[in-house]
Amino acid sequence: MGEAMRIQRALARAGVASRRHAEELVAAGRVTVNGAVARIGQSVDPLVDRILVDGKRISAAPPTERATWLVLNKPLGVMTTRSDPQGRRTVFDLVPRIPGLTYVGRLDYLTQGVLLLTTDGDAAHRLTHPSTEVERVYVATVRGDAAQAARQARRGVELEDGVVLPRAVESRPLGKGKSELEVTITEGRTREIRRLCEALGLEVEQLVRVRFGPVALGRLVPGATRQLTPQEAHALRALTS
Repeated sequence: MGEAMRIQRALARAGVASRRHAEELVAAGRVTVNGAVARIGQSVDPLVDRILVDGKRISAAPPTERATWLVLNKPLGVMTTRSDPQGRRTVFDLVPRIPGLTYVGRLDYLTQGVLLLTTDGDAAHRLTHPSTEVERVYVATVRGDAAQAARQARRGVELEDGVVLPRAVESRPLGKGKSELEVTITEGRTREIRRLCEALGLEVEQLVRVRFGPVALGRLVPGATRQLTPQEAHALRALTS
């Protein structure tokens, strides 16, 4: 006997898809358990039950023993999605074709920087869940009074979906009316840093995520990928165990 869990979590742990996508697979009738069409929320034991997605049985091996992790420097003008109806490039056009690979937190079309991809869907879910409080560090090249904006941001800024209170904010002048604003947050709301800058009266010219949890961008060039370092892998296991 193994561990009983909901069907969408079992699919995520097996690296089939993220939990959200796993729910879509179940809802579409593409998942069966012991020959019967699965139901969202159904309890299963991957070591005992025969779970198939599109007729193929999922692996019950512990994901930490076989998971693939990649670090991508997502370039400007690339979608963080599996496919795009408008035919724009996606992050999956830039990485090896690996079954079950999913991204860990989105970056918007105009934002560059660190994007983790993994076949461990359960770990991806944990890393992006607000309760885990994984730090994300962004550096924005802005026009406007960045020093005043940084002081205001440290006190918290009200947006339409709630208050943003960064863990850290620093500003650095670049000259010619430009500055860098470095912001550390522990949540991943949609376009959060861009909306924060707009609320602070700043015009964003470039936005780069330079760190996600223990994984830093370093010298990885846009569009390139690399494996995790042993130190990064150890730190991520600690966050997701």
